[in-house]
Amino acid sequence: MKPSKNILPIIVIAQFCCTSLWFASNAVMSDLVLHFNLNPNAVSYLTSAVQFGFILGTLVFALLAVADRFSPSKVFLISALLGAACNLGILWDGNNLASMLSIRFLTGFFLAGIYPVGMKIAADYFEKGLGKSLGFLVGALVLGTAFPHFLKGMTSGLPWELVILCTAGLAILGGLMMVFLVPDGPFRKPSQGVNINAFFGIFKNKNLRTAAFGYFGHMWELYAFWAFVPLMLKTYTSLHTETQFNIPILSFTIIGIGGLACVLSGYLSESFGTKKIATIALLLSCVCCLISPLLFTQPSAILFIAFLLFWGMAVVADSPLLSTLVAQNAPAEVKGTALTLVNSIGFAITIISIQLISGLQLLTNSSLIYFCLAIGPIFGLLALRQKNKRQ
Repeated sequence: MKPSKNILPIIVIAQFCCTSLWFASNAVMSDLVLHFNLNPNAVSYLTSAVQFGFILGTLVFALLAVADRFSPSKVFLISALLGAACNLGILWDGNNLASMLSIRFLTGFFLAGIYPVGMKIAADYFEKGLGKSLGFLVGALVLGTAFPHFLKGMTSGLPWELVILCTAGLAILGGLMMVFLVPDGPFRKPSQGVNINAFFGIFKNKNLRTAAFGYFGHMWELYAFWAFVPLMLKTYTSLHTETQFNIPILSFTIIGIGGLACVLSGYLSESFGTKKIATIALLLSCVCCLISPLLFTQPSAILFIAFLLFWGMAVVADSPLLSTLVAQNAPAEVKGTALTLVNSIGFAITIISIQLISGLQLLTNSSLIYFCLAIGPIFGLLALRQKNKRQ
């Protein structure tokens, strides 16, 4: 059965709305620091709290095969509503660092029922052209992740609480769209129950393992880059005092342009192969990591922004393609579990890289610290060099 032409746009819009929860606190971080008297280093802790929550959530969802046993659209809605409720918890005046970490942890937990479940829903509708479909879907994640920065830039001078309210409202809207407009897909094969053997046996598949390791390398770089884009812009202005940036809007643009790259890579994969385009994107982002320290020292602000825009595209262009390879090589009845488990491990890796960069910043002001981000792409490229039976 051929899916309706409206299905993919609805999934994409719903994914965009709900993933705006991800960086909601990052966009208003300076306001949170002042309002709740937080340590300026709270950005790394709060970002990592979301990642920790997402990791635990994906492990629970994968172990219990939630997206395979129950209607994915209903799982998406419930997760969106609970995630929005947690996000609104940021507005409580009695918050301190501990309560904020708890709130962001729970937000991350419920995002586990949004991002990988959204990919599962797309995979249930599109067996052919999955790379292109996931390109749009991950593009929506990128725009959703960047959108709070845009909201902050556009509401400058207005209360910071507006950003939190808007992102929570969007998440509720996205969940309702999914459950009412996207029924279970024609290629869905419900699991009969919890299958512990399937959970632990997923990586026995060599093709899936290769794709997963490539994804893990990609994730080492991705969220660390996104988390520190505002700081990169601030660092450049401190080194070149004559330069002034609108950091929220530029952060949105640099992160958000990755959505376009995801769509483009999805189309290119249909002509040149999924694995090949993913490898090229991973190589380009690796080069960006290695040359980034040079760009901080050169005097042209335009060149610096152009570089970050290119990096913002390269850093995420491989994401939908690597997820496509995982989905294509996973048995249909555990496809949701495989996608969720691979996401869980990938996001666990992001915590290490984010905390590493944050720790290095306490030791040195040198932009050489971004060399460390190249570790992941190098590992991913080595994994993707392995010969697989089928791509």
